Amino acid sequence: MHKLSRSNRDKLQQFVAITGASEKNALQALKACDWQLEAAFDVFYSQPQPRSNGDMRRLEELYNRYKDPHSDMILAEGISVLCSDLQVEPQDIVTLVLSWHMNAATACEFSKAEFFGGLQALGVDSIGKLQEKLSFMRSELKDEQKFHDIYNFAFGWAKEKGQKSLALDTAIGMWQLLFAEREWPLVNHWCDFLQDRHNKAISKDTWAQLLEFARTVDPALSNYDAEGAWPYLIDEFVEYLYDKSVVEK
Repeated sequence: MHKLSRSNRDKLQQFVAITGASEKNALQALKACDWQLEAAFDVFYSQPQPRSNGDMRRLEELYNRYKDPHSDMILAEGISVLCSDLQVEPQDIVTLVLSWHMNAATACEFSKAEFFGGLQALGVDSIGKLQEKLSFMRSELKDEQKFHDIYNFAFGWAKEKGQKSLALDTAIGMWQLLFAEREWPLVNHWCDFLQDRHNKAISKDTWAQLLEFARTVDPALSNYDAEGAWPYLIDEFVEYLYDKSVVEK
């Protein structure tokens, strides 16, 4: 370690503290990523990590702390306790990112397999280690591809079981949460439009296409193509913006 610069030595110590990796493995990951800490985390967590019996026992103890007393699942009450232990609000977007890591099928529920798989993928086996990952998980929202993946995950995660569409109120809440991270100036106009003119559940196609619209179309609509293959709802939204003089035609 004495050959490293102070900056790189700090990064090495931080990497080891957060991941629990050996110095050797930490050095390999950091060097492979030219000492870019976030990129090194991605490399490290994309590789399967060996699990000892002690690791599995700690995961089991953690799961049992939060699981529902009447079913082999972590339900809303257990997730509330988990959030309290992590010192985050249940509505904090980081809980969505955590659910994405767990590949959770439904909001406010973790199966044992989802809980174990997510924590193993993150390389943690304690609340302290998971808490140290929160800043990393928040940073993932700034990565365009990961934001895209988390956004699309959110549709299935947030909808009611057995439903193909997402309830409008739920969709609006999710859009406001997600676009608070990935700023889109038209999000409030979009939500107002839906409540004024649509008032129906949101399809998966509309959900997916809205992100593409927000990502590719200028807020002033200068590059909006009326002949493009947008869902009718987005075309109606554009007309609504013209009608309300939010943007000039």
